[in-house]
Amino acid sequence: MNKHELIHALIEHNMVKLGKFTLKSGQTTPIYINLREMIAYPQLLTTIADTIYAQKPHDFKPDLICGVPYSALTLMTYLSIRHDIPMILKRKEAKTYGTKQLLEGIFTPGMNCVVIEDVLTTGQSTVETINHLRAAGLEVTEVLAFIDREQGSHETLTSAKIKHHTAFTLKELLTEMLAMKRITEAEHQDILAQLQN
Repeated sequence: MNKHELIHALIEHNMVKLGKFTLKSGQTTPIYINLREMIAYPQLLTTIADTIYAQKPHDFKPDLICGVPYSALTLMTYLSIRHDIPMILKRKEAKTYGTKQLLEGIFTPGMNCVVIEDVLTTGQSTVETINHLRAAGLEVTEVLAFIDREQGSHETLTSAKIKHHTAFTLKELLTEMLAMKRITEAEHQDILAQLQN
């Protein structure tokens, strides 16, 4: 499945929604990409994961893989099995019982960990995960993501000294929606204007 077909699949499976939505960052948006629904479509999930991993630089060989909770966890699990890369799980919050760890997995300081993300918006939650990994002594230099909404993630990740590679941007998605007549030219321009604001 090429990029064009993959975008079509997202639209056909209603993972791209128009309306008024509030993102985790607090920003409101006229378009929402809900990749959590990919768990209902195993073949699409694996295609999305493979597309993400294909953005990896040729010479980059990670010791570990970590998905940003929670949407990227299924992607991380598939990629771990597919490429034989041990996983490390970052919890949203530390447990108050048992080992009380925020990170789960077997690792040693100095190991390189690639971070997987589904959708980049501001990049804040991605950097939060990276900071916890770095605090544990892991080296994190690369983020692989599926889609970049281009709403601050580049600046946030660059300032954290993180290279990020994405399969496509929200603008590309909107262009495909326009070509499929899922939105009009007026709607296309209106959405772009809202996103820029």
